[in-house]
Amino acid sequence: MFESLSSEDILFIDIETAPQKPEFSELPPHFQQLWDKKSSIFRSENQLASDVYERAGIYAEFGRIICISSGVIIQRNGERFYRVKSYHDADEKKLLVAFNDMLEKFTANPGKKLCAHNGAEFDYPYIARRTLINGLRLPKILDIATAKPWEIKDRLLDTLQMWKFGDYKNYTSLDLLCAVFDIPTPKDDIDGSQVARVYYQEGDLDRIIRYCEKDTLALANLMLSYKGEPIIPIENLLVV
Repeated sequence: MFESLSSEDILFIDIETAPQKPEFSELPPHFQQLWDKKSSIFRSENQLASDVYERAGIYAEFGRIICISSGVIIQRNGERFYRVKSYHDADEKKLLVAFNDMLEKFTANPGKKLCAHNGAEFDYPYIARRTLINGLRLPKILDIATAKPWEIKDRLLDTLQMWKFGDYKNYTSLDLLCAVFDIPTPKDDIDGSQVARVYYQEGDLDRIIRYCEKDTLALANLMLSYKGEPIIPIENLLVV
C-alpha cells in the first residue's frame, strides 16, 4: 500500500480547536445544561461541568476551529521541501471558507488525497461538522455520507489507521510514532491540551500556528517513514 502512494499527491493537515467560549459561565444557559449532560460521561464524581469545560474544544458541537495547517511535499532541484499554509481567523466561518475553497481546488484533480493522524475520528468529521454548523457547503472529499468504505479509505488517509494494521483496539499518538521513527516533533513547545489556554488566556495565536504547522511536517515525515524514505528536515519547511 505505502509504495503505491505518491507523496506529492497528498495534502497533510492538522487542526487546532478550542471551546466556543473562554469560560463555561459565558455559554448560553441551554448550552450549559447540554454540556453538563455531555460531560457527565467522563467527569469524576466530585467534578462540575464547569471544571471540565477546557475539554469542550474536543467536541464540534461545543468547540470551534482556530487554526488549520495544510502542507504538501514538493521537489526543488532534486531535494524535498515541505510547503505549509495555515488558515486562521477570529471568524471561524471565514477560516472555513478559505480552507474549504483550497481543499476543493486541490482535490479536484484525480489521485489527490487528504491525510491526518486520527483524521477519521477527529480532523475530518470536525471540519465537516463545523462547516455545516456555519451554514457552508461540504467540500466533496468530506461529503462521504453515501460513499463506499473503500472510496473513503482511498482518499482520506489516516496514519493512525495505517499503523493499526487491523488492530482496532490500539491507539498510538503521533508523538509516540515520531519517537519510534526518530522524527523531530513540535511537542517541545505546547501540546493539544494547552491550546485553549494559550489562545484565550495568553492570546498567542502565532504560537499555536507554528505548533500546528510543525505538526503537519511531523505527519508528512511519518508517512515518508512508512514508505521507507528519508524525512524532510525542519530547515526545509517553507511557510506560505
